[in-house]
Amino acid sequence: MDTLKVLGQAAPPAATMTDLYTAPAGTQVVVSSIIICNRGGGDTTFRLAVSPGGGASIEDKHYLYYDTRIPGSETLAAQIGVTLSAGDKVRVRAGNNMLSFSAFGIEVT
Repeated sequence: MDTLKVLGQAAPPAATMTDLYTAPAGTQVVVSSIIICNRGGGDTTFRLAVSPGGGASIEDKHYLYYDTRIPGSETLAAQIGVTLSAGDKVRVRAGNNMLSFSAFGIEVT
């Protein structure tokens, strides 16, 4: 069964790698898009990584975006089409505490 849904949302504290979404057991997932909203007036940066198997540490090869600039009061829509297996994690990090992340996609069970 295919379920279209909001996969995860987070407004992480500054400089803290945060799990945005973990693919549940028994599923395959297509992350169609991730929206990053800068709620503040100043520019900041963000990171976005996919960690296969949900390992505890992030490796350089996991990053899809790294210290990418996002202007104040702007939104970036990343149409990524990433596929995940059970246990894989999407992780985010904000340069300050003014970013909101939302992931959208399909869970296939």
